[in-house]
Amino acid sequence: MHWLAYVFLTIASWGLYGVFLHSGQIAMKDPVLGRYKAFLFVGLAYFIFAVLAPLALLKLQGSDFNFPSKGLWISLFAGILGAVGAFGILLAFGAKGVPQVVMSLVFAGAPVVNAVVATWMHPPKDGLAGVPWQFYAGIVLAALGGCMVSLYRPSPAPATTARATPTTPGNAVR
Repeated sequence: MHWLAYVFLTIASWGLYGVFLHSGQIAMKDPVLGRYKAFLFVGLAYFIFAVLAPLALLKLQGSDFNFPSKGLWISLFAGILGAVGAFGILLAFGAKGVPQVVMSLVFAGAPVVNAVVATWMHPPKDGLAGVPWQFYAGIVLAALGGCMVSLYRPSPAPATTARATPTTPGNAVR
């Protein structure tokens, strides 16, 4: 499969992540601890997809299960960063952040951080002079896009309260 198909899979998954994490938190019906209950199941899902699935694939493909120390520690650090980020999203929801704003800022800001750090860690052959102006423009546009989506998000529909009408002989539905 072409790598771009996997990119779109990730975009769809991560794009839906915040909305469903927030919905799961609310569905726990625990305004104080519901976010942690929801995150517990996120962790279970990570265990299934990030531990059991790779173990099975490594076993099926005959891996020697040799993990060089440097690769092990960098990968563990990457996992910690991912988990801390997911937990940060959950804490943002708990502090009254809404998915449209929280996730828009995350998904506008994270690529900027990634682009800057990746360029610093793997600089172009000509140094910063070798970075095209469009790269910098993209960073500005990503930041601007996150701000605009947050500032101009659609207002939610007003909450409706269903009023129960008692059924007494005088007002029974016929």
